[in-house]
Amino acid sequence: MADKIPPPTDQLAAVPLDNAGASSSTVHKPWSPSRTRIRSILGRPDGGAGLASQKVQISGWVKKGREQGKGKFAFLEVNDGSCAANLQVKVDASVSDLSKLVTTGTSLTIDGCLKIPPQGKATKQKIELSAEKVIDVGTVDQHGKTPYPIPKTKLTLEYLRDHTNFRARTTTMAAVTRIRHKICLAAHVFCDKHDICYIHTPIITTSDCEGAGEMFQVTTLINQSEKLEKNLVKNIELTEAEETLAKVEDRSKLKPGLLLPRKDGKIDYSQDFFARQAYLTVSGQLHAETYACSMGDVYTFGPTFRAEKSHTSRHLAEFWMVEVELAFAGVEEAMNCAEALVKDICKYLLEKCLDDMELMKNVDEACIDRLQMVALTSFERVTYTKAITLLEEAVAKGKKFENQVAWRLDLASDHERYLTEVLYKKPVIIYNYPKDIKAFYMRLNDDGETVAAFDVLVPKVGELIGGSQREERMDVLMERMEEKRLPIKEYEWYIDLRRHGTVKHSGFGLGLERMLLFATGMDNIRDVIPFPRYPGRADL
Repeated sequence: MADKIPPPTDQLAAVPLDNAGASSSTVHKPWSPSRTRIRSILGRPDGGAGLASQKVQISGWVKKGREQGKGKFAFLEVNDGSCAANLQVKVDASVSDLSKLVTTGTSLTIDGCLKIPPQGKATKQKIELSAEKVIDVGTVDQHGKTPYPIPKTKLTLEYLRDHTNFRARTTTMAAVTRIRHKICLAAHVFCDKHDICYIHTPIITTSDCEGAGEMFQVTTLINQSEKLEKNLVKNIELTEAEETLAKVEDRSKLKPGLLLPRKDGKIDYSQDFFARQAYLTVSGQLHAETYACSMGDVYTFGPTFRAEKSHTSRHLAEFWMVEVELAFAGVEEAMNCAEALVKDICKYLLEKCLDDMELMKNVDEACIDRLQMVALTSFERVTYTKAITLLEEAVAKGKKFENQVAWRLDLASDHERYLTEVLYKKPVIIYNYPKDIKAFYMRLNDDGETVAAFDVLVPKVGELIGGSQREERMDVLMERMEEKRLPIKEYEWYIDLRRHGTVKHSGFGLGLERMLLFATGMDNIRDVIPFPRYPGRADL
């Protein structure tokens, strides 16, 4: 009896772990054995020429299409998102209706034979697909309610922000997305290689890690209030109306539209979903510390939220962070780890994503050189006090900054870029900041004026990483919390980590979107995240 073909799930399970992620060098995916990714054709050292005469099936979207030979055949440039390059496909009129295929944005699945293009043909590709059968076609509605927003013409990044549902079909945004994927993968590989355990911290929290109060609140009370208002204006049974009015009368005197539960003149959050105030997290750090103080080195990688009304090219309301917490480690070890992580990410991009990085040179010619420089260069380490002195010296020599330079003031973007791009021409780690401009959890230094905090600054972007040694001394931590006027009762769980088996520990957070700005050379942080959220905009 012939061996039975295992189902796709069994085929996946049978793939050796060391082959995981090798789709760039293999022709087929186990769950779709008939379909070939374009990267596995054009990404070969020979440009795909060695696959000539092979039968393949591809699926993708038409980037450009043109009929030739008086409508006898058409050439299509097809992209499936696996790489920046398009595969040229020749389709004869006898195979399919060419008018349905040549429109930009059309999706299709094609069976065909790979062939070497004729000599002298105006194509840079070493291989093309001769279509034998067009299986599926998703046409573009050119006369519908809304036109296809991604035509052949070059589009501005500002325009694409208004069409986030389609902007990944553009060459640049697709490349940025693949680079983003590789940066995420590089961070996971780095942490796994160094035995740093991946944990998941909550997105909904009751703690403010930064103590700045710029948090998005999570509540269902508004929904409940709106339901009560609707019940009041509906034509309902008298008894039901009386019950509704009774609920309202139990609440304090409120303006119309604000039927929220009150107690002692304040909103009563005990009636909310979590029976207390809850927010979207600004950082997973505090929660990650609980595991670092139990299991050793850990990291978390997730979205964070800041309700800052900032409209700069460097800020988002929702962004992603890699946050590492190292047990039994001081600030020096955290700085070493942060530097190693950035270097590893740069090396990973150069090794695994060079084709997309080459494409990004259209945006920033220096992007690859910048990655190589960081991968091979030791970071400069400078105290905050020395950095201020250097900046003051620059001002004395006539340098003009947009922001004031003074001790106890945080470094602004133009200060950071001066240090990294002009003075040192490489990444710089600034450490030992004044305690007044840093968070409560950062360890107080012996001078009583500074904390063991650090920032990793890189050219093009400025601050990429922020970190510190955490304050492990309970009495000092509580003093710092009182100085910052934080509600100590809300942080008792955090203080308990110092009460029971306290341990020296340090950590840092790397901004994923900042890393993308540095790697790709893109100027606006809104263009390196799939669905940007910022004041006034939360599309889709």
